[in-house]
Amino acid sequence: QVQLVESGGGLVQAGGSLRLSCAASGRTFSSYVMGWFRQAPGKEREFVARISGSGGSTYYTNSVKGRFTISRDNAKNSVYLQMNSLKPEDTAVYYCAADRMISIREYDYDYWGQGTQVTVSS
Repeated sequence: QVQLVESGGGLVQAGGSLRLSCAASGRTFSSYVMGWFRQAPGKEREFVARISGSGGSTYYTNSVKGRFTISRDNAKNSVYLQMNSLKPEDTAVYYCAADRMISIREYDYDYWGQGTQVTVSS
């Protein structure tokens, strides 16, 4: 079992930055691929970024490439999402998730946090 708790969301103006954090329980954190997903009002949840267990491999959806950076600290059982140059269309609830296999598909992820709201004003 892995429990995930996100933090760091908030209200920011367009062009600003936020750093999301996700703290995980358990002793095998480094064996999990970690992903960030988001869900905007009235839309389905979508993939944002994922990082391998070692942190050596990352992948992003096109809309955030060059603006968002996913990273992890296995000693702290944490994964992060640094979000720069934020746009109003980045407004969503952001979720972190854990999976044993590398995937960008929502249904592959076994464990989910409760989400943190990010609101970007224009």
